[in-house]
Amino acid sequence: MKQMGLVSCQQPKHRYKKVTPEHIEIPNHLGRQFAVTEPNQVWVGDVTYIWAGSCWMYLAVVMDLFARKPVGWSMSRSPDSQLTGKALTMAYESRGKPKGVMFHSDQGSHYTSRAYRRLLWRYQVKQSLSRRGNCWDNSPMERFFRSLKTEWVPASGYYSFGQAVQEIVRYIIGYYSQLRPHWYNGGLTPNESERRYWVNAKNVANFS
Repeated sequence: MKQMGLVSCQQPKHRYKKVTPEHIEIPNHLGRQFAVTEPNQVWVGDVTYIWAGSCWMYLAVVMDLFARKPVGWSMSRSPDSQLTGKALTMAYESRGKPKGVMFHSDQGSHYTSRAYRRLLWRYQVKQSLSRRGNCWDNSPMERFFRSLKTEWVPASGYYSFGQAVQEIVRYIIGYYSQLRPHWYNGGLTPNESERRYWVNAKNVANFS
């Protein structure tokens, strides 16, 4: 294959690097209560991997559970606390720096590190963690990544990191949030579901 200039199109098997996690006891405050009554009440987050160019890239997403709307994301070559911190900061700033939010994730070291917990403390966000090895404790994020990979990401991945970033942002903003109907929202898109909530909230406030 080298002599003929052939390169395999198969993606290598992904393995996370083993790191020594910082042990911390944070309970599962969310307890699979995924149906919330208003935006900025509960956010969930997770990290997945996508083939881009000649190696894996990592995508961290923060989703508002109210309308299943992605509100923060970040991509990099390393699945670390800097990656998840950027996604959280984007969510915090794009949502107007809300107070009293709960953030739920798995027990990955990029969510339990001191740096990430300091960021949560700075934003006054309450942390909740899934039970170890239990993907059902964060199933809305699992569903989002499944939709992304089955509906959008090519089977062979992307040609480059830049292409991956461009296409994934296009999926999140242009397709998933704006065009794709969601069964949880009664067939509405996440953007439309949130828009109707704020219109109704404004009408109730004016009536009062």
